[in-house]
Amino acid sequence: MIPHPVLALAAALVLATPCVGAADTATRTIPGVADPYRTEAFIAAPLPAIDAALAAAVRSGKHVLLVMGTNGCHDSAWFANLIATDRFAPVRDRYEIVFADIGMPHIDGLGRNPDVAKRFGFKIKGTPTIAILDARGHVLNRKAAPKWRNAASRADDDIYDELMR
Repeated sequence: MIPHPVLALAAALVLATPCVGAADTATRTIPGVADPYRTEAFIAAPLPAIDAALAAAVRSGKHVLLVMGTNGCHDSAWFANLIATDRFAPVRDRYEIVFADIGMPHIDGLGRNPDVAKRFGFKIKGTPTIAILDARGHVLNRKAAPKWRNAASRADDDIYDELMR
């Protein structure tokens, strides 16, 4: 049996982990964005927006970029703010984009809107999880989608290139 203090220490380390990434990236900036680690982009009731984006994708022939994250996550906020810049206008033109607030379901008690991840067959391991969907809602990047949880430490060029492939 693991002693209670050891469990408490392990839990504290898990909860502190996102802060390590934030400290490492705190000096990065996005031109024109006062605080690139804060956003209000993620919507609280995302299912209607997802349905609308899928319907728009049928009409436009675009794919849907479903960003499953939360306003309080530095990687989610960085990604949302970066995508809003002028440089990423071609990315925005290429996709119907939905920022779905799923909280932090990988941390007990902090998840929201579990139907979003369930609908597309994801077990969220970190935020953001970014899925590219075809107009029928099929995930086109299943293996790569969970790997965005380090978005704030990725090079902007790499993000751009991956989304424009």
